[in-house]
Amino acid sequence: MRLHRPVRALTVACVVITAVACGATDPDDFPPPPSGLTTAPVATSAAPSSPGGSPDLDIPEEIGTGLDVPWGLAFRPDGTAFVAERDTGRILRIAPGGGAAEPVHQVPGVVARGEGGLLGLAVSPTDPEVLYAYFTAESDNRIVRFRLGEQPQVVFQGLAKAGNHNGGRIAFGPDGMLYVGTGDAGEPRRSPDPADPGGKILRLTPDGQAAPGNPAPGSPVYSRGHRNVQGLAWDSRGRLFAAEFGQNRVDEINLIEPGRDYGWPAVEGAGGADRGYADPLVTWGTDEASPSGIAVAGDTLYVAALRGERLWTVPIGPDGLGTPSAELAGRYGRLRTVAVAPDGALWLTTSNTDGRGDPSDGDDRIIRFPAG
Repeated sequence: MRLHRPVRALTVACVVITAVACGATDPDDFPPPPSGLTTAPVATSAAPSSPGGSPDLDIPEEIGTGLDVPWGLAFRPDGTAFVAERDTGRILRIAPGGGAAEPVHQVPGVVARGEGGLLGLAVSPTDPEVLYAYFTAESDNRIVRFRLGEQPQVVFQGLAKAGNHNGGRIAFGPDGMLYVGTGDAGEPRRSPDPADPGGKILRLTPDGQAAPGNPAPGSPVYSRGHRNVQGLAWDSRGRLFAAEFGQNRVDEINLIEPGRDYGWPAVEGAGGADRGYADPLVTWGTDEASPSGIAVAGDTLYVAALRGERLWTVPIGPDGLGTPSAELAGRYGRLRTVAVAPDGALWLTTSNTDGRGDPSDGDDRIIRFPAG
């Protein structure tokens, strides 16, 4: 069965803003967020985001080599994996449990420059034949949905693009809505602006409309004040965590609550709570992390670090996050995406061919760690 008639792309009114260099941002130029923005949490099913148990990081299995900047990674319920190559615009398919990576789809219109290109992937929670992709096009970043071999349908467009800070992670939450991590496209003033979708986490219906119950009716914005979100994951309590790229000092893991402002560019890292901003739960120096993909398995949050070239594991407790531990430090180089397969195995993609890494023979690759 084909998808129903293409939905009309939702565009968000954006204020024309003068570009501001990242290093020139003055926190005093940005007042505290208005009061009254925080709303009651949107109800979710609070279903576990992954099977229980911890993957065994001592038993690596290479299941894909020679890939070109693998970025997005998503699974069908049967364990079939789909991988997005950032620079080629290709989607590869890997059989459940591993096997050769087979090119199965070319996303048209991908413009891969700098950090842009074919980025996040998601599988529809109601129809495993339908894929969603976030990519950089000629004029913007956008989200499309499609079946393999068919033309994509634009469901959301108008996200600012740039050589960096394109965001790109998409994921369906326990409530069946599509969550989108965006970047400020190198213009920090986008992030606190409620009329601009840049520097935000968006919450959309599967058709790309503003989801019901969002903090501002009719707006796709779920949270704001983000610099560059590339990691989204839920724990067994239905709590949403997000990875945030810092500027010069610290990277962050945030607990995302609807309507909250996470401080960028007025504050980097902790220290904004007394001004109405949400402080991060975990921070690292930027040379230790540059966190991209994140995933939850059991009671552990896994964080793939690019510049830090390691996998961070963070205990999850009822009251928040514990002390991070570094795993696989320096073993595979830059780590882009981490995801948990339906069988509980942890899949990890490297990002050594992205122009910032030091590729070795076989890069880029996908490593699988079986469920413990």
